[in-house]
Amino acid sequence: LTPNKGVYQAVSFVVNIVRSLPFIIGIIMLIPLTKLLVGKSTGSLATVVPLVILSAPFFARLVETNLLAVDPGKVEAAQMMGASNRQIRWGVLIREAMPALIQSITTLAITLIGYSAMAGAVGGGGLGQMAINYGYNRYNYAVMLIATILIVILVTIFQALGSYLANRMDHRITKTTPKSKKHHPEKDGFQ
Repeated sequence: LTPNKGVYQAVSFVVNIVRSLPFIIGIIMLIPLTKLLVGKSTGSLATVVPLVILSAPFFARLVETNLLAVDPGKVEAAQMMGASNRQIRWGVLIREAMPALIQSITTLAITLIGYSAMAGAVGGGGLGQMAINYGYNRYNYAVMLIATILIVILVTIFQALGSYLANRMDHRITKTTPKSKKHHPEKDGFQ
């Protein structure tokens, strides 16, 4: 609605760079910043810093794609009716993109589950660290299997919840109506 090509290109460049970093390398590169912000570089709290920094650009690109997918005709119609940019952003763009945004949040949550499991390799805690320290390093494959099953269960729950919420928010889907009585032309006097 109010494009700024210079700002967009600068932010897009940064987003592309951060998105191209492998997560495990990003965690290691962010250790000094993590120590500065939370006072330590390992543990669950320290994992939050790289998780946020490295997942934000990924989510930003998802949101951008969702908003660009909104029919431009709806934005144009709102402009013709005199809607302000704020009304268009929240009343048209966000509202129309809401099911896709919910699916993007679901994708982000599942990605963060995977990222947090990878963070276990560098002392990030959680199921990933349990699988590595007590499973892989001790040749206890049962622990690795259990941790993997728990991660799969978490992912399945998040995906089911996200799909349910997206379907509930999608006003384009026609809701099923109760079955009506069958029409019998003979009973209505038609031959």
